[in-house]
Amino acid sequence: MIERIIGAAQQTNDDEAEQEFEAKLRPQDFVNYIGQDRLKQNLQLAIQAAKKRNEVLDHVLLYGPPGLGKTTMASVIAHEMGAQIRITSGPAIERAGDLASLLTNLQDGDILFIDEIHRLHRTVEEVLYSAMEDYKLDIMLGKGPSARSLRLDLPQFTLIGATTRTGALAAPLRDRFGHIHRLEFYTPEQIQQIIMRAASILTVAIHQDAALKLAERSRLTPRIANRLLKRVRDYADVNGDGIIDMPISGRALELLEIDDLGLDPADRMLLSAIIDSYDGGPVGVETLAALTAEERSTIEDFIEPYLMQVGLLERTSRGRRVTLKAYQHLGKQGSEKVTQTNLI
Repeated sequence: MIERIIGAAQQTNDDEAEQEFEAKLRPQDFVNYIGQDRLKQNLQLAIQAAKKRNEVLDHVLLYGPPGLGKTTMASVIAHEMGAQIRITSGPAIERAGDLASLLTNLQDGDILFIDEIHRLHRTVEEVLYSAMEDYKLDIMLGKGPSARSLRLDLPQFTLIGATTRTGALAAPLRDRFGHIHRLEFYTPEQIQQIIMRAASILTVAIHQDAALKLAERSRLTPRIANRLLKRVRDYADVNGDGIIDMPISGRALELLEIDDLGLDPADRMLLSAIIDSYDGGPVGVETLAALTAEERSTIEDFIEPYLMQVGLLERTSRGRRVTLKAYQHLGKQGSEKVTQTNLI
């Protein structure tokens, strides 16, 4: 699997510099959080109501493609509530005891954020049920006939879960969230504002038109936009005077092989494989995974959403199929079958 500059996946844990870079650019309140206006309005109303009643906020589930700001939104909610936040992830909680340790160390009003909550083990999920609903923790002591159950009181807390795959969540867990919200892709203008804000924090000089150019190639995703800004900043420092203008941004993006729709070589290879090997499709996702040496979940969660968003790929009952727009973008000749299909 090729590491992609424009991949929306979070960087690996050992890339501390990349994580520090992203954390530095994250807004801390709703005022500086650009985009997601509908979500912000709903959450602001819920937060104001909870604070007025002196209650904790209902549990929140945030879902949507990666890189759209779910972790950032959790931090903003904690800031607006004036609460402490504990951050962990589904794969990191291996046993029910790990979750019990987290829950018993919370204070009243604290927020527990679990990223990739769909990857929790089923035994851990079952512990969450009573914790979320009754603020109780059921623990089994001993084994066999002498085993007994112990119920502990937990502090009043808010669980914020983030997932890219709501369908993978068990229904009993999903139903215990009081707020379920989807994060949408951003507009190029909103991404432009995010880039300008990030450039200001990093003290990078960038022209408005260059920021829009980066925004249009960032796949409508803030994480990718910030990553592109960092790469183009490096190019400007080495090959220019440090100022990001249209010529500098154009040459940097050409070097990174990112086209005007934000596709990189991996995206174009996937679309070309469907066209060249399967006459535009339909083709099953397992076959695509074998063609691209990617995992099925990577294709479904990280690659397909944007390709469908810009109208290059379709999901059908028989598999994935490229559109006429994809043929045109890649400069390939569409077959008569593809032309007829897109005219229907």
